[in-house]
Amino acid sequence: MLNLAVRSLRGRTGMARRISSMADGTAKEKVDCVVIGAGVVGIAVARELSLRGRDVLVLESAPTFGTGTSSRNSEVIHAGIYYPRNSLKAVLCVRGRDLLYRYCSEHEIPHKQIGKLIVATRTSEVPKLNELLIRGVQNGVEGLRMVGGNEAMRMEPELQCVKALLSPLSGIVDSHSFMLSLVGEAENHGAKFSYNTAVIGGHVQENKIHLHISDSKNLEKMNEDHPPVPEFMLVPRLVVNSTGLSAVPLAKRFDGLHDGVIPPSYYARGCYFTLSNVGVSPFQRLIYPLPEDGGIGVHVTLDLDGQVKFGPDVEWIDEVDGISIFLNKFDYSVHSSRAERFYEEIRKYYPSLKDGSLQSGYAGIRPKLSGPRQTPADFVIQGEDIHKVSGLVNLFGIESPGLTSSLAIAEHIAAIYM
Repeated sequence: MLNLAVRSLRGRTGMARRISSMADGTAKEKVDCVVIGAGVVGIAVARELSLRGRDVLVLESAPTFGTGTSSRNSEVIHAGIYYPRNSLKAVLCVRGRDLLYRYCSEHEIPHKQIGKLIVATRTSEVPKLNELLIRGVQNGVEGLRMVGGNEAMRMEPELQCVKALLSPLSGIVDSHSFMLSLVGEAENHGAKFSYNTAVIGGHVQENKIHLHISDSKNLEKMNEDHPPVPEFMLVPRLVVNSTGLSAVPLAKRFDGLHDGVIPPSYYARGCYFTLSNVGVSPFQRLIYPLPEDGGIGVHVTLDLDGQVKFGPDVEWIDEVDGISIFLNKFDYSVHSSRAERFYEEIRKYYPSLKDGSLQSGYAGIRPKLSGPRQTPADFVIQGEDIHKVSGLVNLFGIESPGLTSSLAIAEHIAAIYM
Protein backbone atom coordinates (compact mmCIF):
# COMPACT_ATOMS: atom_id res chain seq x y z
CA MET A 1 0.00 0.00 0.00
CA LEU A 2 1.31 3.43 -0.90
CA ASN A 3 1.32 6.02 1.81
CA LEU A 4 -2.07 7.61 2.46
CA ALA A 5 -0.63 11.08 1.90
CA VAL A 6 -0.10 10.15 -1.73
CA ARG A 7 -3.40 8.30 -2.07
CA SER A 8 -5.23 11.30 -0.64
CA LEU A 9 -3.94 13.42 -3.50
CA ARG A 10 -6.38 11.74 -5.81
CA GLY A 11 -9.44 13.92 -5.89
CA ARG A 12 -7.96 16.71 -3.74
CA THR A 13 -8.58 20.01 -5.48
CA GLY A 14 -5.37 21.93 -6.00
CA MET A 15 -3.04 19.07 -5.10
CA ALA A 16 -3.53 16.42 -7.76
CA ARG A 17 -5.66 15.76 -10.79
CA ARG A 18 -5.75 12.51 -12.73
CA ILE A 19 -5.03 13.30 -16.35
CA SER A 20 -4.81 9.83 -17.87
CA SER A 21 -4.22 6.15 -17.34
CA MET A 22 -1.44 4.29 -19.11
CA ALA A 23 -2.11 1.19 -21.18
CA ASP A 24 -1.09 -0.95 -18.21
CA GLY A 25 -3.50 0.91 -15.92
CA THR A 26 -0.85 3.10 -14.26
CA ALA A 27 -2.45 6.37 -13.22
CA LYS A 28 -0.86 9.68 -14.17
CA GLU A 29 -1.68 12.71 -12.05
CA LYS A 30 -0.78 16.39 -12.12
CA VAL A 31 0.54 18.07 -8.97
CA ASP A 32 1.98 21.47 -8.16
CA CYS A 33 5.31 20.91 -6.36
CA VAL A 34 7.14 17.70 -5.48
CA VAL A 35 10.21 17.62 -3.27
CA ILE A 36 12.02 14.29 -3.49
CA GLY A 37 13.86 13.57 -0.24
CA ALA A 38 13.06 14.55 3.34
CA GLY A 39 16.54 15.41 4.51
CA VAL A 40 17.15 18.79 6.08
CA VAL A 41 17.47 20.55 2.72
CA GLY A 42 14.39 18.90 1.23
CA ILE A 43 12.35 19.73 4.32
CA ALA A 44 13.56 23.34 4.25
CA VAL A 45 12.62 23.64 0.57
CA ALA A 46 9.16 22.17 1.25
CA ARG A 47 8.61 24.62 4.09
CA GLU A 48 9.71 27.62 2.03
CA LEU A 49 7.53 26.71 -0.94
CA SER A 50 4.52 26.06 1.28
CA LEU A 51 5.02 29.38 3.07
CA ARG A 52 4.82 31.03 -0.35
CA GLY A 53 1.48 29.42 -1.07
CA ARG A 54 2.50 26.45 -3.20
CA ASP A 55 0.91 23.00 -2.82
CA VAL A 56 3.82 20.77 -1.83
CA LEU A 57 4.21 17.02 -1.65
CA VAL A 58 7.37 15.54 -0.12
CA LEU A 59 8.24 11.99 -1.18
CA GLU A 60 10.64 10.07 1.08
CA SER A 61 11.63 6.45 0.60
CA ALA A 62 12.56 5.99 4.28
CA PRO A 63 10.01 5.56 7.10
CA THR A 64 10.62 9.08 8.41
CA PHE A 65 12.55 12.28 7.73
CA GLY A 66 16.28 12.92 8.12
CA THR A 67 17.56 9.34 8.20
CA GLY A 68 20.53 9.84 5.87
CA THR A 69 23.31 12.41 5.83
CA SER A 70 21.14 14.88 7.76
CA SER A 71 21.37 12.71 10.88
CA ARG A 72 24.99 11.62 10.39
CA ASN A 73 27.04 14.79 10.63
CA SER A 74 28.75 17.05 13.16
CA GLU A 75 25.68 19.26 13.79
CA VAL A 76 27.92 22.29 13.42
CA ILE A 77 26.71 25.73 12.37
CA HIS A 78 29.49 26.84 10.04
CA ALA A 79 30.51 30.48 9.74
CA GLY A 80 31.45 30.37 6.03
CA ILE A 81 35.25 30.42 6.13
CA TYR A 82 36.46 27.58 3.94
CA TYR A 83 34.73 28.14 0.61
CA PRO A 84 35.92 30.05 -2.47
CA ARG A 85 34.71 33.62 -2.75
CA ASN A 86 31.30 33.99 -4.45
CA SER A 87 30.79 30.23 -4.58
CA LEU A 88 27.36 28.89 -3.72
CA LYS A 89 28.84 27.27 -0.64
CA ALA A 90 30.25 30.59 0.56
CA VAL A 91 27.19 32.70 -0.21
CA LEU A 92 24.59 30.20 1.02
CA CYS A 93 26.56 29.25 4.12
CA VAL A 94 26.87 32.85 5.30
CA ARG A 95 23.23 33.61 4.53
CA GLY A 96 22.08 30.25 5.88
CA ARG A 97 24.01 30.70 9.12
CA ASP A 98 22.20 33.94 9.86
CA LEU A 99 18.84 32.44 8.94
CA LEU A 100 19.53 29.34 11.04
CA TYR A 101 20.48 31.28 14.18
CA ARG A 102 17.39 33.46 13.78
CA TYR A 103 15.14 30.45 13.19
CA CYS A 104 16.51 28.58 16.20
CA SER A 105 16.04 31.61 18.44
CA GLU A 106 12.49 32.26 17.26
CA HIS A 107 11.42 28.60 17.45
CA GLU A 108 13.34 27.66 20.60
CA ILE A 109 15.47 25.06 18.83
CA PRO A 110 18.37 23.96 21.05
CA HIS A 111 21.56 25.56 19.75
CA LYS A 112 24.60 27.40 21.01
CA GLN A 113 27.04 29.83 19.44
CA ILE A 114 30.19 28.48 21.09
CA GLY A 115 32.81 29.61 18.60
CA LYS A 116 35.61 27.71 16.93
CA LEU A 117 39.40 27.69 16.84
CA ILE A 118 41.09 26.53 13.64
CA VAL A 119 44.59 25.64 14.74
CA ALA A 120 48.07 25.43 13.26
CA THR A 121 50.12 22.90 15.22
CA ARG A 122 53.33 23.58 13.26
CA THR A 123 54.90 26.81 12.06
CA SER A 124 54.73 25.50 8.50
CA GLU A 125 50.92 25.51 8.72
CA VAL A 126 50.61 29.21 9.58
CA PRO A 127 50.50 30.42 5.94
CA LYS A 128 47.48 28.17 5.29
CA LEU A 129 45.82 29.61 8.39
CA ASN A 130 46.42 33.12 7.03
CA GLU A 131 44.83 32.06 3.74
CA LEU A 132 41.72 30.92 5.62
CA LEU A 133 41.51 34.27 7.39
CA ILE A 134 41.68 36.14 4.08
CA ARG A 135 39.08 33.84 2.51
CA GLY A 136 36.74 34.17 5.46
CA VAL A 137 36.94 37.97 5.40
CA GLN A 138 36.28 37.94 1.64
CA ASN A 139 33.20 35.80 2.27
CA GLY A 140 31.84 38.35 4.72
CA VAL A 141 32.42 36.34 7.91
CA GLU A 142 32.49 38.81 10.77
CA GLY A 143 34.59 38.66 13.91
CA LEU A 144 37.42 36.51 12.60
CA ARG A 145 40.64 37.09 14.48
CA MET A 146 44.08 35.53 14.42
CA VAL A 147 45.36 34.68 17.88
CA GLY A 148 48.79 33.58 19.00
CA GLY A 149 49.45 30.16 20.39
CA ASN A 150 49.72 31.34 23.98
CA GLU A 151 46.41 33.19 23.81
CA ALA A 152 44.67 30.23 22.18
CA MET A 153 46.02 27.90 24.86
CA ARG A 154 44.83 30.25 27.59
CA MET A 155 41.38 30.08 26.02
CA GLU A 156 41.58 26.29 25.80
CA PRO A 157 44.14 24.93 28.33
CA GLU A 158 44.14 21.40 26.84
CA LEU A 159 44.99 22.73 23.39
CA GLN A 160 48.44 22.72 21.84
CA CYS A 161 49.08 25.00 18.85
CA VAL A 162 51.39 27.70 17.54
CA LYS A 163 48.61 29.89 16.17
CA ALA A 164 44.85 29.80 15.74
CA LEU A 165 42.03 31.48 13.85
CA LEU A 166 39.11 32.37 16.11
CA SER A 167 35.65 32.15 14.56
CA PRO A 168 33.13 33.45 17.12
CA LEU A 169 30.11 32.86 14.82
CA SER A 170 30.48 29.08 14.66
CA GLY A 171 28.12 26.99 16.74
CA ILE A 172 26.17 23.77 17.22
CA VAL A 173 22.51 22.84 16.75
CA ASP A 174 20.17 19.99 17.56
CA SER A 175 19.56 18.96 13.95
CA HIS A 176 16.68 16.61 14.75
CA SER A 177 14.75 19.32 16.62
CA PHE A 178 15.44 21.70 13.75
CA MET A 179 14.12 19.25 11.15
CA LEU A 180 11.09 18.38 13.29
CA SER A 181 10.21 22.07 13.51
CA LEU A 182 10.59 22.52 9.74
CA VAL A 183 8.31 19.54 9.09
CA GLY A 184 5.71 20.96 11.46
CA GLU A 185 5.77 24.38 9.80
CA ALA A 186 5.56 22.85 6.33
CA GLU A 187 2.59 20.70 7.35
CA ASN A 188 0.88 23.65 9.01
CA HIS A 189 1.02 25.42 5.65
CA GLY A 190 -0.45 22.50 3.75
CA ALA A 191 2.59 20.44 2.74
CA LYS A 192 2.08 16.68 2.70
CA PHE A 193 4.77 14.13 3.56
CA SER A 194 4.58 10.66 2.08
CA TYR A 195 7.08 8.27 3.69
CA ASN A 196 7.96 4.79 2.42
CA THR A 197 7.31 6.23 -1.02
CA ALA A 198 10.07 6.03 -3.59
CA VAL A 199 10.71 7.87 -6.81
CA ILE A 200 12.29 5.08 -8.84
CA GLY A 201 12.89 7.11 -12.00
CA GLY A 202 11.08 9.21 -14.52
CA HIS A 203 10.90 10.33 -18.11
CA VAL A 204 10.72 13.60 -19.96
CA GLN A 205 7.62 14.08 -22.10
CA GLU A 206 6.57 17.35 -23.72
CA ASN A 207 9.44 18.98 -21.82
CA LYS A 208 7.99 18.01 -18.44
CA ILE A 209 9.34 15.45 -16.02
CA HIS A 210 7.05 12.53 -15.26
CA LEU A 211 8.00 10.88 -11.97
CA HIS A 212 7.68 7.12 -11.56
CA ILE A 213 6.42 6.30 -8.05
CA SER A 214 6.50 3.03 -6.12
CA ASP A 215 6.15 1.73 -2.61
CA SER A 216 9.58 1.57 -0.99
CA LYS A 217 9.30 -2.14 -0.34
CA ASN A 218 9.69 -2.61 -4.08
CA LEU A 219 13.14 -1.01 -4.02
CA GLU A 220 14.67 -4.28 -2.90
CA LYS A 221 13.58 -5.76 -6.22
CA MET A 222 15.46 -3.12 -8.19
CA ASN A 223 18.26 -4.11 -10.53
CA GLU A 224 19.54 -2.81 -13.82
CA ASP A 225 18.01 -5.70 -15.79
CA HIS A 226 14.60 -5.71 -14.12
CA PRO A 227 13.61 -2.19 -13.01
CA PRO A 228 10.40 -2.06 -10.97
CA VAL A 229 7.21 -1.00 -12.65
CA PRO A 230 5.85 2.29 -11.29
CA GLU A 231 2.57 2.07 -9.41
CA PHE A 232 1.61 5.51 -10.65
CA MET A 233 3.13 8.67 -12.10
CA LEU A 234 3.17 12.28 -11.03
CA VAL A 235 3.60 15.23 -13.37
CA PRO A 236 4.64 18.23 -11.22
CA ARG A 237 4.89 21.86 -12.23
CA LEU A 238 8.01 21.97 -10.06
CA VAL A 239 10.11 19.07 -8.80
CA VAL A 240 13.19 19.37 -6.59
CA ASN A 241 15.54 16.40 -6.57
CA SER A 242 16.92 16.71 -3.03
CA THR A 243 17.86 13.08 -2.47
CA GLY A 244 21.41 13.68 -1.25
CA LEU A 245 23.41 10.50 -1.73
CA SER A 246 21.15 9.28 -4.53
CA ALA A 247 20.62 12.61 -6.34
CA VAL A 248 22.98 11.72 -9.18
CA PRO A 249 21.80 8.08 -9.55
CA LEU A 250 18.18 9.28 -9.57
CA ALA A 251 18.89 11.92 -12.23
CA LYS A 252 20.45 9.18 -14.35
CA ARG A 253 17.09 7.39 -14.18
CA PHE A 254 15.24 10.35 -15.70
CA ASP A 255 14.92 9.11 -19.26
CA GLY A 256 15.33 12.04 -21.61
CA LEU A 257 17.61 14.06 -19.34
CA HIS A 258 20.85 14.53 -21.23
CA ASP A 259 23.72 12.59 -19.64
CA GLY A 260 26.07 15.49 -20.22
CA VAL A 261 24.38 17.61 -17.55
CA ILE A 262 24.73 15.00 -14.81
CA PRO A 263 28.03 15.39 -12.93
CA PRO A 264 30.22 12.50 -11.78
CA SER A 265 29.64 11.47 -8.18
CA TYR A 266 32.03 10.39 -5.45
CA TYR A 267 31.38 9.20 -1.92
CA ALA A 268 33.45 9.78 1.20
CA ARG A 269 32.77 7.90 4.39
CA GLY A 270 33.52 9.63 7.69
CA CYS A 271 33.65 8.05 11.15
CA TYR A 272 33.18 9.68 14.53
CA PHE A 273 34.50 8.62 17.91
CA THR A 274 33.28 9.86 21.27
CA LEU A 275 35.39 10.76 24.28
CA SER A 276 34.73 8.55 27.30
CA ASN A 277 35.83 8.49 30.93
CA VAL A 278 36.00 12.28 31.10
CA GLY A 279 33.84 14.05 33.67
CA VAL A 280 34.26 17.56 32.28
CA SER A 281 34.76 18.39 28.62
CA PRO A 282 38.38 19.34 27.90
CA PHE A 283 37.21 22.00 25.45
CA GLN A 284 34.62 24.76 25.48
CA ARG A 285 34.82 25.53 21.77
CA LEU A 286 34.98 23.62 18.53
CA ILE A 287 38.59 22.78 17.68
CA TYR A 288 39.50 22.24 14.02
CA PRO A 289 42.81 21.36 12.42
CA LEU A 290 43.57 22.66 8.93
CA PRO A 291 41.49 21.10 6.13
CA GLU A 292 42.59 17.81 4.58
CA ASP A 293 41.91 16.12 1.26
CA GLY A 294 38.17 15.49 1.06
CA GLY A 295 37.24 17.14 4.36
CA ILE A 296 38.03 19.71 7.01
CA GLY A 297 39.95 17.43 9.34
CA VAL A 298 39.31 15.30 12.41
CA HIS A 299 37.93 18.00 14.64
CA VAL A 300 36.46 18.40 18.11
CA THR A 301 32.71 18.77 18.22
CA LEU A 302 30.61 19.28 21.32
CA ASP A 303 26.97 18.37 21.45
CA LEU A 304 24.44 20.32 23.46
CA ASP A 305 24.77 17.89 26.38
CA GLY A 306 28.52 18.50 26.54
CA GLN A 307 29.60 15.18 25.03
CA VAL A 308 32.82 15.44 23.03
CA LYS A 309 33.03 13.88 19.56
CA PHE A 310 35.97 13.62 17.21
CA GLY A 311 35.63 13.30 13.45
CA PRO A 312 35.00 12.77 10.70
CA ASP A 313 37.92 11.20 8.95
CA VAL A 314 37.87 10.62 5.18
CA GLU A 315 37.60 7.21 3.55
CA TRP A 316 36.90 7.29 -0.17
CA ILE A 317 34.42 4.62 -1.24
CA ASP A 318 35.17 2.92 -4.53
CA GLU A 319 33.08 0.84 -6.90
CA VAL A 320 29.65 1.44 -5.42
CA ASP A 321 27.01 0.48 -7.96
CA GLY A 322 24.09 2.77 -8.68
CA ILE A 323 21.47 0.46 -7.22
CA SER A 324 23.30 0.17 -3.88
CA ILE A 325 23.58 3.95 -3.68
CA PHE A 326 19.91 4.32 -4.59
CA LEU A 327 19.02 1.93 -1.74
CA ASN A 328 21.47 3.64 0.68
CA LYS A 329 23.29 0.34 1.16
CA PHE A 330 26.41 1.82 2.71
CA ASP A 331 28.40 0.41 5.60
CA TYR A 332 27.74 2.77 8.50
CA SER A 333 29.56 0.72 11.12
CA VAL A 334 32.55 2.24 12.92
CA HIS A 335 35.38 -0.23 13.36
CA SER A 336 37.50 0.22 16.47
CA SER A 337 40.64 -0.29 14.36
CA ARG A 338 40.16 3.19 12.92
CA ALA A 339 40.77 4.69 16.35
CA GLU A 340 44.55 4.34 15.90
CA ARG A 341 44.63 7.05 13.24
CA PHE A 342 42.26 9.20 15.31
CA TYR A 343 44.64 9.15 18.28
CA GLU A 344 47.48 10.20 16.00
CA GLU A 345 45.56 13.09 14.45
CA ILE A 346 43.91 14.34 17.64
CA ARG A 347 47.15 14.35 19.67
CA LYS A 348 48.59 16.90 17.28
CA TYR A 349 46.40 19.50 19.03
CA TYR A 350 45.26 17.56 22.13
CA PRO A 351 48.42 15.81 23.35
CA SER A 352 47.00 14.70 26.69
CA LEU A 353 44.40 12.43 25.07
CA LYS A 354 44.66 9.16 26.98
CA ASP A 355 44.86 5.71 25.49
CA GLY A 356 41.55 3.87 25.58
CA SER A 357 39.44 7.03 25.86
CA LEU A 358 37.92 6.89 22.37
CA GLN A 359 34.76 4.88 21.78
CA SER A 360 33.25 4.08 18.40
CA GLY A 361 30.47 6.51 17.56
CA TYR A 362 28.71 6.72 14.22
CA ALA A 363 29.52 7.21 10.54
CA GLY A 364 28.14 9.27 7.69
CA ILE A 365 28.57 9.37 3.94
CA ARG A 366 29.20 12.62 2.06
CA PRO A 367 27.84 13.00 -1.51
CA LYS A 368 30.71 14.64 -3.40
CA LEU A 369 31.21 15.96 -6.90
CA SER A 370 35.01 15.91 -6.66
CA GLY A 371 37.24 12.95 -5.89
CA PRO A 372 40.56 12.39 -4.12
CA ARG A 373 43.15 15.12 -4.66
CA GLN A 374 40.72 17.13 -6.79
CA THR A 375 39.73 20.71 -6.06
CA PRO A 376 36.61 20.62 -3.84
CA ALA A 377 33.47 21.12 -5.90
CA ASP A 378 30.77 23.67 -5.22
CA PHE A 379 27.10 22.96 -4.62
CA VAL A 380 25.21 22.45 -7.88
CA ILE A 381 21.67 23.82 -8.07
CA GLN A 382 20.73 22.84 -11.59
CA GLY A 383 17.65 24.20 -13.31
CA GLU A 384 16.08 24.49 -16.73
CA ASP A 385 18.79 26.87 -17.96
CA ILE A 386 21.20 23.93 -17.84
CA HIS A 387 19.22 20.79 -18.61
CA LYS A 388 16.33 22.39 -20.58
CA VAL A 389 13.60 20.45 -18.75
CA SER A 390 10.83 22.69 -17.46
CA GLY A 391 10.26 22.69 -13.71
CA LEU A 392 13.11 20.32 -12.74
CA VAL A 393 15.67 21.36 -10.11
CA ASN A 394 18.50 18.97 -9.30
CA LEU A 395 20.52 19.47 -6.11
CA PHE A 396 23.90 17.79 -6.56
CA GLY A 397 26.78 17.57 -4.09
CA ILE A 398 24.91 18.99 -1.11
CA GLU A 399 27.39 18.00 1.58
CA SER A 400 28.85 20.26 4.29
CA PRO A 401 27.84 23.05 4.83
CA GLY A 402 24.43 21.73 3.75
CA LEU A 403 22.87 21.81 7.23
CA THR A 404 23.99 25.39 7.83
CA SER A 405 22.94 26.41 4.31
CA SER A 406 19.58 24.63 4.26
CA LEU A 407 17.30 27.63 4.81
CA ALA A 408 19.31 29.71 2.34
CA ILE A 409 19.17 26.95 -0.29
CA ALA A 410 15.41 26.85 0.15
CA GLU A 411 15.19 30.63 -0.14
CA HIS A 412 17.37 30.56 -3.27
CA ILE A 413 15.25 27.90 -4.99
CA ALA A 414 11.97 29.61 -4.14
CA ALA A 415 13.24 32.96 -5.38
CA ILE A 416 14.33 31.58 -8.75
CA TYR A 417 11.82 28.85 -9.51
CA MET A 418 8.56 30.18 -8.07
